[in-house]
Amino acid sequence: MHDALEQLRRRERELEAEVARLRAERDASVRAPDPGQRTSAAGSDLLFTAAEKTRMPMIITDPHQPDNPIVFANRAFQDLCGYGADELLGRNCRFLQGARTDPAEVARVRDAIAARRDVVVEIVNYHRDGTPFRNELYISPVYAPDGQLRYFFGSQLDVTRFRTEEGKLAESEARYRTLFDAIDAGFCIVEMRFDSAGRAVDYRFLEVNPAFERQAGLGDVVGRWVSEVIPGLEPRWLDTYGTVALTGQPARFESGAVALGRWFDVHALRVGEPVQHRVAILFNDITERREAETLLRTTARERTTERDLVWRASRDLLVICGYDGIYRAVNPAWTEMLGWPAERLTDAHFEVFLHPEDLDAARAAVERLSEGNILDNLDVRMKTVDGDVRWISWNAIPQGDHFYAAGRDVTERKALEDQLRQSQKLEAVGQLTGGVAHDFNNLLTVIKSSTDLLKRPDLPEERRQRYIGAISDTVSRAAKLTGQLLAFARRQALTPEVFDVARSVASVADMVGTLTGARIRVETDVDPGRAPDGTPLTCLVDADPSQFDTALVNMVVNARDAMDGEGRLSIRVRRTLAIPAVRAHPRMRGDFVAVSVSDTGSGIAPEVLERIFEPFFTTKGVGQGTGLGLSQVFGFAKQSGGEVLVESVLDRGTTFTLYLPRVAGTAAPQEPLPEPAELADGHGTRVLVVEDNLEVGAFATQALQELGYVTRWVTDAEQALEALRRTDGTVDIVFSDVVMPGMNGIDLGQAIRRDWPALPVVLASGYSHVIAEQGTHGFELLRKPYSVEDLSRILRRAVAQAAAS
Repeated sequence: MHDALEQLRRRERELEAEVARLRAERDASVRAPDPGQRTSAAGSDLLFTAAEKTRMPMIITDPHQPDNPIVFANRAFQDLCGYGADELLGRNCRFLQGARTDPAEVARVRDAIAARRDVVVEIVNYHRDGTPFRNELYISPVYAPDGQLRYFFGSQLDVTRFRTEEGKLAESEARYRTLFDAIDAGFCIVEMRFDSAGRAVDYRFLEVNPAFERQAGLGDVVGRWVSEVIPGLEPRWLDTYGTVALTGQPARFESGAVALGRWFDVHALRVGEPVQHRVAILFNDITERREAETLLRTTARERTTERDLVWRASRDLLVICGYDGIYRAVNPAWTEMLGWPAERLTDAHFEVFLHPEDLDAARAAVERLSEGNILDNLDVRMKTVDGDVRWISWNAIPQGDHFYAAGRDVTERKALEDQLRQSQKLEAVGQLTGGVAHDFNNLLTVIKSSTDLLKRPDLPEERRQRYIGAISDTVSRAAKLTGQLLAFARRQALTPEVFDVARSVASVADMVGTLTGARIRVETDVDPGRAPDGTPLTCLVDADPSQFDTALVNMVVNARDAMDGEGRLSIRVRRTLAIPAVRAHPRMRGDFVAVSVSDTGSGIAPEVLERIFEPFFTTKGVGQGTGLGLSQVFGFAKQSGGEVLVESVLDRGTTFTLYLPRVAGTAAPQEPLPEPAELADGHGTRVLVVEDNLEVGAFATQALQELGYVTRWVTDAEQALEALRRTDGTVDIVFSDVVMPGMNGIDLGQAIRRDWPALPVVLASGYSHVIAEQGTHGFELLRKPYSVEDLSRILRRAVAQAAAS
């Protein structure tokens, strides 16, 4: 126990001696540095105390320990890096470095520590959260009084913000300089000079960009006053820039500099401090633009003047009209031509001044204009103020929500055209009458001679049959002649149906070789084209297929005759979207099938080209043609809604092209109906004959009775309906003429179809405008003149069809 106590006392004395020694060492540690010495020789206690109190981040490392660790870090350093003292002490400073730390700067620090000398570096360190900062590091060695190295002292300065701002400033300066040098607009910064009254009297160029000289036409101006560079500059430039410099309000204006002979578009604003009186000026030379604008304004004024003169002086009607039909403006010609004052026309509807019969055409024209289409040559009748009418031909162009229209008075032209048409009509009638009289006289001569010979007594049977046959053949020729005349007049009774032109052409082509002979080579080419989706198109038309075949044969025969037995004949079928202008008719747009027949014959002389479709006109020799074949083609085309054109070159050939409207759908089935035998016994079939002509009615009744039919004859439709009511169910078929006084045969047939739907009706007609214009309405039609065989066959077929249905 006593020994342990003694040991403790001895240890206490040793510690007190050590404390005294350290205090003496501390007190002696503050001294002035030796001559030439660059490092601090301050005592350690003072060093630590000062480092702790300063706001600058500081650390102290101990080089005598392994890896020179941090032994002291003040509060400012801890705040800078984000680490606490317990995380810093005992670690080398390198753990604060990272990927963006420059190895060269690290090497400089390492070399300075190894050489025990001061060093200043700027190095990238990292905060505790991983974000970098730029650290300006000051490192110095600290020596003991005996000259021994005690510590390394490091002070820090975070220069991140300064370097960032410097970088931004440098980047901004670079962008500014790039923009400054690259822009096409002229740019300069000027310094204003004012007199004692505050009025701008001059300015000096401080900076200009490369485009300045190009835009202003001035060079070497930096540092010079504008009064020196442009002695005669207008005062308004100085006043404007002076106001900008004093008020800070930017200015944007266009102005001319007489001294420079140029116009400028200028944008000026104050820059720098207000006391500097500096103005930045951005400008463009707009001299060419101003000259162009001046020229444009001058031209516009001239054209406006010209337009006004045309508007006032024109003898044609000029109008601006909305698509609602309201006149917005009219020219004075309306008053001169039609007598209407301008105040009556403006804001009025166009229909007020139109003839009632032309309203539909005018409305359709306005509708087309509203869809963006141009209107050409619309002829309508306009009312005058005194109740008369004038024919006006209109052309119009749409524009926005209205259209501009010009109307020319064509009343005199219309009158002349009517006179010309009347004259041509009379000439055609005369020519037609002469041709018909000539041909029919020939036919009547044969019939008359044959009947006279038949009256001779004791006439041999062989001659009697020959004369009867001549009469029958002559009647057939007369019927064919009448049919051709009706075809030309577009008054034949057509039986339209949808059929494939290509198939009909192929059928006719099979017999063309027989018509033309072996020395004429026949070629056919059918190509209707393809739809946008690639599918082949059809050549369907809605027309009378038998009349089409007749027209095609007529064109082929005409081509054969033109080649005098030898050459090449081509039949070509194509789809086309327009019919070319022909015979004073404008180009007609639509969807058409074009059938062309071309030959290599002698051609047609130009002076007769327009007459070839006239009836009885022919260039062939006597006995080689009636001159009605092409007339039939012309009439069929017109009545079917189409057209026929001819192109010809002498000694090179001719091409006839028949245009028919193309239709969609499918072709009608081509199943031939079974034909009854000729002159079979009627087996008591009851027929109601309706015929107003006594001779024809008597013939038909007698002929039917001889064939075994039971007949009853009435002379008009009213009697027929009354007879059907009285004898309901005792009539098997009605055979009626079409053209009769009162109710015609079509109306009679429709009345019968309504009240006795199962009762068949057969019509007979030589010519009827009703049938020509509207068709047969589904009734069987027997064309006059007809034979007993034709009459018997069509009656029995109608009865059989009615029984089957």
